[in-house]
Amino acid sequence: MADGPHGSDNWKMSQVLTRRLALAALLANAAAGVLGSPARANQRQGADGGWPAEIALGPPRPFSFEGLKRRAAALAARPYVAPAPLPPEVLHAIDYDAFGQIAYRRDATLWGRSGGAGVRFFPMARGANVPVAMNVVWQGQARAVDYKLALFDMPPGSPARALGEAAGFGGFRAMNADQQTDWIAYLGASYFRSADPFNQYGLSARGLAINTATPRREEFPVFTAFWLEQDAAGNLVVYALLDGPSVTGAYRIRHERSAAGLVQHIDADLHFRAAIERLGVAPLTSMYWYGQSDRKPADDWRPQIHDSDGLSIWTGAGERIWRPLANPPRVVTNLFLDKTPRGFGLMQRDRNFADYEDDGAFYDRRPSAWVEPVGDWGAGSVQLVEIPTARETDDNVVAFWTPVASPAPGQALSFAYRLHWAAEEPSPLGVARVVATRLGQGGRPGFPSPPGRRKCVIDFAGGSLAGLRRGDAEAMVTIDNDAPVEAVAYPVVGQARWRLMFDIDAPANATVNLRAFLRRGGQALSETWIYQLASA
Repeated sequence: MADGPHGSDNWKMSQVLTRRLALAALLANAAAGVLGSPARANQRQGADGGWPAEIALGPPRPFSFEGLKRRAAALAARPYVAPAPLPPEVLHAIDYDAFGQIAYRRDATLWGRSGGAGVRFFPMARGANVPVAMNVVWQGQARAVDYKLALFDMPPGSPARALGEAAGFGGFRAMNADQQTDWIAYLGASYFRSADPFNQYGLSARGLAINTATPRREEFPVFTAFWLEQDAAGNLVVYALLDGPSVTGAYRIRHERSAAGLVQHIDADLHFRAAIERLGVAPLTSMYWYGQSDRKPADDWRPQIHDSDGLSIWTGAGERIWRPLANPPRVVTNLFLDKTPRGFGLMQRDRNFADYEDDGAFYDRRPSAWVEPVGDWGAGSVQLVEIPTARETDDNVVAFWTPVASPAPGQALSFAYRLHWAAEEPSPLGVARVVATRLGQGGRPGFPSPPGRRKCVIDFAGGSLAGLRRGDAEAMVTIDNDAPVEAVAYPVVGQARWRLMFDIDAPANATVNLRAFLRRGGQALSETWIYQLASA
């Protein structure tokens, strides 16, 4: 359950907030499917690994995940060395417009004609300012991909030309069969995101979160090198080396696509150089500006704007929890204590176009991301960080798992999980789910609202509610140390859903923790709705 607010108003989110601005600019190119030169018929395939002649490769060297893990451990035993800086004024000049004019050449697409995952590389830019080494793996041998300006079509006056032939890549993306749109992109720090299953980008994932929402400055470790491979089934396998002042890591990420979406099978082997105040495992980053429950922050014609509308948790004890997201007046962190969690994710449940009316950003098509732990993650907490924002270009929501014990210098930890990019949770809830959360003035409609009185309305659907009549389900509501006013539960007339409604007396300048669900005969009929009502 929630452990209350742990906000830190003096904590600065500038790196996270500007991260979305950079990624939005860079991935606009990816989602638009900008094409380079016409495809040529000189791609080598078969016995040589399937890479095009346009890509220059280094000599083959033995490669394995076990070897990468040993490399990460050895790196952690040495002091951190930051990547050599490139001219910041040049990188800053590669902004949204300049980046949009740069296109990776279509004829240089890795595996572009092998029927598998065609890969194209990103140049460096304002939001991807650390060079990333790229390698291809075939038959246990890795070969470095040489960065060349000739791999990109760009205007003669592009600022990217000033970086020269030794600039390095910013990241990569994997293309769909149409060779115009992409389904996953790795770009900037340890961030990656998928457009599956709706061919629409939304929230992001990253390799690791370090000291998020703490008095210490947040650290963003970087994927400094990638090794790309196709397995026997043609699936894309990504190996990555993570490095930062406090941690190094070796990652293996296998991608498995289906009509339901993308599943990433992730193994992370972490080695810590320094003590960490808050470790975030399997972090997800999203945007919530306003929605059904709170339209106050916005003066916008669209009914809702968000990439995700709630945090879903499946606890180790089997409880299903739904926490609607909020745009709070201050930075707030909530801890949901657990042991051996079964899963958590930032979800976009509302798929109704009319609830957004956005035919450009298509928020109704934004994917959900669900973390399914593999093995026993032990004791810890799912943590949710919400940051106030006044625009849709800010990533202001972060969720991750934090072990109960903070890692110490010299310690090594391993985590395995499946990351599902899908429309909803991959496992049936077994109980009714929350389909709407609405807040407003308390009291009776048509009568003056008592001062400080707020009304909460939660709609549930599905599960075991079918066929129940009024009086069959009981409203269970908990409000810190107070009691709800007139809590009722009933089936909505003409709709396949139930409504739980109650009033609360919300004091000014306070945060009130709310918890509600439907019950019958001592058994839960719905997931548990948890909310934090924060007054300005």
